[in-house]
Amino acid sequence: MGLIKKMNQQLRSIRPFIGARDYELSRSFYSCMGFNESVIDAGMSLFTKDDLGFYLQKAYVKEWIENSMIFMEISDLDLFLKELLTLNLIQKFPTVRISGIKDNDWGREFFVHDPSGILWHFGQFKRF
Repeated sequence: MGLIKKMNQQLRSIRPFIGARDYELSRSFYSCMGFNESVIDAGMSLFTKDDLGFYLQKAYVKEWIENSMIFMEISDLDLFLKELLTLNLIQKFPTVRISGIKDNDWGREFFVHDPSGILWHFGQFKRF
């Protein structure tokens, strides 16, 4: 039996820590995407949307950033991509890249590279 089954605590969230090459630029990017920022201190903010969140740090380690990937499940992937494209993120943040939707055996996804190069997977699982 795993530890989590033995614990009497209800798990409430999981929040990754991500870094930023240009902290102020990344703060602006995530705010533009619609995340709400709560400043923790001069080098860290919590970004949230609904019950999800992540910590953005004023820290840059090239190997860490270039190998960071985050998956976020979306209920309506087509609508989310459409809304994301209306934000003109590529024009506002020249290093940002947004792919088209890709079909997979498990569902569908598209990718966003943030201003630092962190790879976000936005996906929608097939319902069986």
